Amino acid sequence: MFDTLSDRLTSVLQNLRGRGRLSEADIDATAREIRIALLEADVALPVVRTFIANVKERAKGAEVSGALNPAQQVVKIVNEELVGILGGETRRLNLAKTPPTVIMLAGLQGSGKTTLAGKLARHLLTQGHTPILVACDLQRPNAVTQLQVVGERAGVTTFAPEPGNGVGDPVDVARRSIEEAKRAQHDVVIVDTAGRLGVDEEMMRQAADIREAVQPDEVLFVVDAMIGQDAVTTAEAFRDGVGFTGVVLTKLDGDARGGAALSVREVTGQPILFASNGEKLEDFDAFHPDRMASRILGMGDVLTLIEQAEQAFDQEQAEAAAAKIGTGELTLEDFLEQMLAVRKMGPIANLLGMLPGAGQMKDQLAAVDDKHLDRLQAIIRGMTPAERTDPKIINASRRLRIAKGSGVAVREVNDLVNRFYEARKMMQQMAGRFGLPGSNRGSKSRKGKKGKKGKNRGPTPPRMRGGLPGMMPGMPGGMPDLSKMPPGLNELPPGLAGLDQLPPGFDPKKFTLPKKNKDDKDK
Repeated sequence: MFDTLSDRLTSVLQNLRGRGRLSEADIDATAREIRIALLEADVALPVVRTFIANVKERAKGAEVSGALNPAQQVVKIVNEELVGILGGETRRLNLAKTPPTVIMLAGLQGSGKTTLAGKLARHLLTQGHTPILVACDLQRPNAVTQLQVVGERAGVTTFAPEPGNGVGDPVDVARRSIEEAKRAQHDVVIVDTAGRLGVDEEMMRQAADIREAVQPDEVLFVVDAMIGQDAVTTAEAFRDGVGFTGVVLTKLDGDARGGAALSVREVTGQPILFASNGEKLEDFDAFHPDRMASRILGMGDVLTLIEQAEQAFDQEQAEAAAAKIGTGELTLEDFLEQMLAVRKMGPIANLLGMLPGAGQMKDQLAAVDDKHLDRLQAIIRGMTPAERTDPKIINASRRLRIAKGSGVAVREVNDLVNRFYEARKMMQQMAGRFGLPGSNRGSKSRKGKKGKKGKNRGPTPPRMRGGLPGMMPGMPGGMPDLSKMPPGLNELPPGLAGLDQLPPGFDPKKFTLPKKNKDDKDK
């Protein structure tokens, strides 16, 4: 959604780089380009004015003039002001001291409230809560049935005593749901209310009555990020008519300009709590202003990528795979498990898009086809357990059988097996160089080379001494101080645990690089 805004801002700030000094004219020109980019992205005019005024004031002060790299300082200012517009800090749900916590959803019809109720319920379920959905949208046709289906997919209970379709009292249903939650020991109640195509008095009165009946701990205003400036107008109407404590953005995966979504927090004064960026129940997460600003400026979102990896990868399996890499025992079965874990994290293009600088490779990311992983999965599943464990037994007849069974050409089976061998060999060499758990490379000397210090071998490179993993004393520039990095980045990803320690009995003086193959061209 923010691709256009991201491209414009990245281009504007890119022009500043390499300049040793910035004049007032440079700052004014940059501010003008940023203003145009924000207005074209449909950001509300009052928000744009405040943003530009703050950027210019800080950019023309000592903060930039005294900096060693003024251009980077301006980028830092823009990033901080963007974080400020989006809310500054991440705000979590306020849970009641005495359960159940009541969360009421409000918004226009079509904003995605019912689907969002299921996403929020699933999100809370993964955090150890026991939510219950309440069907208080008794006006829209089949709204009750839709909530029941969504609740079943999310794995939570739905309280729907009335059939809906114009039948039933939503205020009474909301009131009875609290007693049901206490009886069934649900600690979170999510109330799905009715919406309209536009703001009207009846909708406001009904929402206000439900709020008065259940006294919710949180009232979340659900806003469609694709409706443009009307999002701001609707948010103001709900704030004045019903009142809400937080905002949820939906349909962030759309191709609309979406700048109005950036304005909601600044205009209403209420924080954005969650963001929904897809149709699946998994496409939902807490809203982090700093991470969203980083994405908009093309600096990636590594923290979210790490969090998704921690959820998708099983730590024990990852550690076992790391040990097998060092000993060269990695099998196609292990490869399949890792591939399935990557698929759980979402589309590959989305994952790569979280890396810094990914905005400059949009054409390449658009060409990434997840169906290729599906074909690899089909090929591996077409093998017998013995073939997955020892691919060397896969002869010509077996390859033909696997190709027919998985619906691919024999060439694709050959490519998978050959690339697996190459990847396993490369990973084993890397494990030997960096002392991964399970690796025994480096502890054995070469045959026929004992006592010959000056022939073909040479001394151990200085940067190898003192051990590799951990701090790498001889590495140019040193390793970063992990204790000073953002929360979450000072921990190694699953499967790499133990990299900060050398294996038992490892002697750096005996460390050797692997031999090159005879057919290496760069020998």
